[in-house]
Amino acid sequence: MNDETDRSTTEWRSRLTPEQFRVTREHGTERAFSHPYNLEKRDGIYHCVCCGAPLFKSDTKYESGSGWPSFFQPVSDDAIKEIDDRSHFMRRTEIRCANCDAHIGHVFPDGPAPTGLRYCTNGLALDFKPDE
Repeated sequence: MNDETDRSTTEWRSRLTPEQFRVTREHGTERAFSHPYNLEKRDGIYHCVCCGAPLFKSDTKYESGSGWPSFFQPVSDDAIKEIDDRSHFMRRTEIRCANCDAHIGHVFPDGPAPTGLRYCTNGLALDFKPDE
């Protein structure tokens, strides 16, 4: 384990807003169309709100119509880890930050070329840093 995954619940609660904690540490979901990052158009990089690891580049973001920020690929092959999710009587693939294990969202096989994937993320799990 690294320092990021080894934090206690108390430490995470002190670092995050209650909404960020619910989404990233308790595997929650924000309401569709509720986060400003869904409409964000500037160039930059989306980082994990928990540990700051880079997750997605803005040039891989697209309008999926889902109501959540969507990307067709992560910033690198080792930025995101995938977990089989069978909650809510569904079978999905959860995506987590590979560095700190934060819940980011889910990935679906209905995205655009070139990957055909839709990384459907919670804006609350992200920290956008625009290019300067």
